[in-house]
Parts: sequence; structure tokens; C-alpha cells
Amino acid sequence: MEQTVLEETAKAQAAETVQKEEKKEKKGFIKKDPKKEKIAELEKQVEELKNQVAKDKDDYIRLMAEFDNFRRRTSQEKLELVSVAAMDTIKGLLPVLDDCERAMSVLKDSNDSDAAKEGTELIYHKLLGYLQSKGLAVIEAAGKEFDTDLHEAVVQFPVQDEQMKGKVFDVVQTGYTLNGKVIRFAKVVVGI
Repeated sequence: MEQTVLEETAKAQAAETVQKEEKKEKKGFIKKDPKKEKIAELEKQVEELKNQVAKDKDDYIRLMAEFDNFRRRTSQEKLELVSVAAMDTIKGLLPVLDDCERAMSVLKDSNDSDAAKEGTELIYHKLLGYLQSKGLAVIEAAGKEFDTDLHEAVVQFPVQDEQMKGKVFDVVQTGYTLNGKVIRFAKVVVGI
């Protein structure tokens, strides 16, 4: 209890002393210390400069992050552009594969020389092998369950076998994927 009273008394005396000095300062009895003013001014400038450096550092970090995102985005766009160009080229070669398949089926049933059959098969397999090395894959459809993500039904055909209902009965045009993405759906006959 005594300590609290002493503390309150000390606080009151300190407040009175500060008030007296302020009054004297106002009346001009006490001169202001120019060194203290200069120190206060310099401290203020230091604080302003610290804030400016922190702001500039934050701006720099944001700018670097934005540049890094820009670099990644342009790199991704370049890869997509090359991919699209390759896809267009491969799509243009798909009719050639179709013609080779038709030629092989016609030559298979004909009495032409074996050299023509072998030559056509050789061309077909070389072209298909090259395109497969670039990521092309044939969509296997015959006998598989009909899948709208891979197949396009051009005809529905009634079948007697219950196991063939909802499955691909025949392939009219071969479908292809390029690096896992469908570039041409397989046109199929579905059993109903």
C-alpha cells in the first residue's frame, strides 16, 4: 500500500516537473537544444528511408515474381505452339494412313503380285512407325465397349449375341490419339 502511494507521488512530481519545463520553454526561459532537434530530425529521416527501402524491396520482389511468371507462361505457350503445329502435320498425314490401309485390304483380295502387297505394307508400317515415334497411337476399337470419349458411332447394328450389345461391332475409320489426346475419333458400328 505504501509503495503504491509512493509511486503515485513520484508520478505526480514528474508530471509537475514536465509542466514547469514546458511553461518555461514557452516563455523563452529555457533554450531548445539544437542537437536534440537535429537528432530527432535525423531519426525521422532514417525512419522514412527505412520505409522507402522496404517499399522498394517489396516492389522489386513483386516485379521479379511477375517476370518469372511471364517467363514460364511464354515458355508454356511456345511448347503448346510446337505441339499444335506437330498435331496439324500429323492430322494431315492420317488420310495417307487410311489410303494405305485401304490399299492393303484391296491388294489382299486381289491376285496382284506379292511385291505390290509387300511394298504397300512396308510404306504403311514405316509411316505408322514414324508417327508412333512422335506420339501417335491407334485407338483400338473392335470388340471393345463403346466409349464416347474415343469412338464416334456412325451406325447402330442389331446383333443376336447379347455379349456384343453396346460394344463396337466394326470399325469404319481408325481413330488416333497424339500423346494421350484424341485427334480423331474412331468411327464405328455399334451393336444394339
